[in-house]
Amino acid sequence: MRRECLTIIGTAHVSEESVNEVKDTIYEQHPDVVAIELDRGRYIKLKKQMAGIEEDETISVSQIIRENKVGLFFTSTLLGYFQSKIGADLDVAPGSEMIGAIEACEDLEIPIALIDREISTTLQRALNKMGVIEKSKFLFGLIASVFGFGDEEDIDVEELKNPENIDDLMEMFKDEAPSVHEVLVHERDAYLAGRIMQLPQDRIIAVVGAGHKPGIEKYLDNPETLPDLRDLEVINEKRGIPWAKIFLALIPILFVVIFFLAYFSGINIAWNIYDFIIISMIMGFVGSILSGSKLISAIVGGLVAPLTIIHPLLAAGWFSGLTEAKFRKVRQSDIKNLTKIESFKDLWNNNIFRILLVVIGTNLGVSIATLVILPSKVFIPLFMKIFGG
Repeated sequence: MRRECLTIIGTAHVSEESVNEVKDTIYEQHPDVVAIELDRGRYIKLKKQMAGIEEDETISVSQIIRENKVGLFFTSTLLGYFQSKIGADLDVAPGSEMIGAIEACEDLEIPIALIDREISTTLQRALNKMGVIEKSKFLFGLIASVFGFGDEEDIDVEELKNPENIDDLMEMFKDEAPSVHEVLVHERDAYLAGRIMQLPQDRIIAVVGAGHKPGIEKYLDNPETLPDLRDLEVINEKRGIPWAKIFLALIPILFVVIFFLAYFSGINIAWNIYDFIIISMIMGFVGSILSGSKLISAIVGGLVAPLTIIHPLLAAGWFSGLTEAKFRKVRQSDIKNLTKIESFKDLWNNNIFRILLVVIGTNLGVSIATLVILPSKVFIPLFMKIFGG
C-alpha cells in the first residue's frame, strides 16, 4: 500500500449522495483494488440482496438462549432495526454505498478487499467491556430510539459527514457509553487501518463510514501506534471482579444458609419451604402469562422458578422462552418487519418481540419474588426466629 495513492471515502451509510460519490470516484480513478467496510458475512448478505435472493430461514432462538447470546442477538437486532428505520425514512437502503462500490468494481473488474472485523466479534467485545450500568444505559438508549422516545429532530445525513459534526457526535457517544465507543470506534479505526496497510496493491480506494475516516488516517500517518490486529479479534477477555454477579449469587446462598441455620436450630421449616416453592412458582407463572406466553410456557417457567432462584447461573425466563420458541418460529422476516412496526399491535404480532417479552416477563416475576416477597414472607421471619429467640 502506498499512502500517497490511497483515497479514503467517508460515507453516510444511508445516503444517496454517498452512493453516487463512491461510484463516481471508482469510475474516475479505476484503482487496483477497492477496500470496503464489510466482513464476509455482511458481504454475502449484500450480494444475495443484489441478486434478489430473499432469505426467510428459521432462526434458532433456542440455540441463542442455550449459548447465552440473548444480549448479543438483542443488541444486533436493535442496531439493525435502527439503521434500517433511518434508511426507510430517507428511502435509501442501509449498505447502498457498499452495493454501489461492488457494482462499480464488478463493472470494471476491480478486485474487492473486505477489511472490517466480524460484526459478532465487535458486538461481543463491546458487551464484554461494558459494566451493568453502562450496558443498561446503552440498551435503554437503543430501545428509546427504536420506539421514538426522546428528542425527535430531523437528521441531515450529509451533515453527519462534516468532520466537525462527526467530532461532536463521537464525543457525545463517548460520554454516554465509553466502552462501546472504544470498541465500535477506536478499535475498528485501528482494525480498518491495519487491514488497509496489509493490502499489496498500490492504488487503493477505501470506502468506510465517515466516522472512521479521521481515526484511520491518524493510524496510517502513525503506523507505529497500530495495535496487533490479532489482539482485536479476541472475544474472551479477562475483566475485573464481576461484583454484580457476585452480589446476585450471594442472594440464593443467603437463602440456603438461613434454611440450614433454621433447621439446625430446631425450627420446623417445612411450611417455610412450601411457601418458598409456592410463591416462586406462582410468580414465575404470573410473570410469564402476563407477558403473553402460551400456557405451557408459563407452567414451565413456574415449575423451574424455585430451582433457578437457588441456582445463580440459571434463569426461569430461559426455560419459558425456550418453550415459547417451540411455538413461535422466528424467521428473517420477523427481523425485517421490525422496520414496519407502527403500532403496538404490529409489535405484538412479531415473534422476536414476543419471545423476548416472555423471557423478560418471567425473570421479572421471579425477581420480584426473590427480592421482595420471599424475604418478607419467608426469610426475614425465619431469621427473626433464629436470632430473635
